[in-house]
Amino acid sequence: MLEYKHRLRDNYKFYSQDLLNNLFKHPYTKIEFLVNNLGVSRLTAANYLNKLAEDKMLRKDKSGTGNYYINPELFNLMTKR
Repeated sequence: MLEYKHRLRDNYKFYSQDLLNNLFKHPYTKIEFLVNNLGVSRLTAANYLNKLAEDKMLRKDKSGTGNYYINPELFNLMTKR
């Protein structure tokens, strides 16, 4: 989580502690989660998540009509045996 915090803070103008917490609350997030938890518009939330996916901090997966943004580091940590 600390590594993500530094990467977000150093490379993105949209860094916030609330965003970081959202990315680590579950192994995935959705646009709706950011809209509800950060109080940003749907477009802004989509832009944040898409930029993080482009930069490989998140993995974007499409399921039906929605997108899920998976935090690969957290997912790997949770599934490691």
